[in-house]
This record gives sequence, C-alpha cells and structure tokens, in this order.
Amino acid sequence: MAESQELQVQQKREVEKKTEGTTPGRAFVPVTDIFETPEALTVVLEMPGVDRNSIEASVEDDIVTIEGRIDFSKYEGMQPVYTEYNVGHYARSFQISNKVDQSKISAQMKDGVVTIVLPKAEQAKPRKIQVS
Repeated sequence: MAESQELQVQQKREVEKKTEGTTPGRAFVPVTDIFETPEALTVVLEMPGVDRNSIEASVEDDIVTIEGRIDFSKYEGMQPVYTEYNVGHYARSFQISNKVDQSKISAQMKDGVVTIVLPKAEQAKPRKIQVS
C-alpha cells in the first residue's frame, strides 16, 4: 500500500496569462484532483461561487479546457473587513492522449465542484490475454 500523503493547504494561484483578456477580472487555477480507474480518468475541480450556467467545458486539439465565470454583481457594495479568499473566474486546461475516448467525455457540477469523466478508449483499457 502506498504511504499516506500529508495534506497541505495550497494558496490560490492566478492563471498565468500568455494572451490579453477581453473580460474584466482575474482568473484563478481551480484546485484539482485526478483519479484513475480501469475505465476512465476523473478530474475533480473546485470552483466555489460559480453557477452551473456559467461553466464552459470544451475539447479541441487533444486539450480539455474548463472555465468558470463568477457573477461579480453578488459582491457589489461589499466592503471587506478582512479577506483570505480572492474572488475571480477559474480556468484550467489539460492535454489528453489518444487513450481517451473524446466523444464520450462528460461533465457535471454539484455544490461548486466540477467533475469531468474522461473515458478510456477500448484499446487503452486493461484486458486479460488468453493463453493457449
């Protein structure tokens, strides 16, 4: 069994921009976990404050991209006394291999957590070999 990993708090980090943005606000990298089973890879991303209708997920040129937009009107008129939580949009991209069946990728959101399932292509799934 693998050694247990100590949990560490990570600071929220801003997306490193290579291009100029056309929308106001900062974009952050959502905290992400990736799990693998024999059937699929599952990507779990935290996007607190993002509404389901404000998420865009896409796959193009072997890159899965997920973006979540915050409704800043919820924060208008607030005068922070103390802050540790930065408000902003979220963006993250992952390059995938040909071992993922791109036509079957799915995503869902519940309670500020986005789950993306990347099913493995049949040829990438483990299988038993008959010995004769």
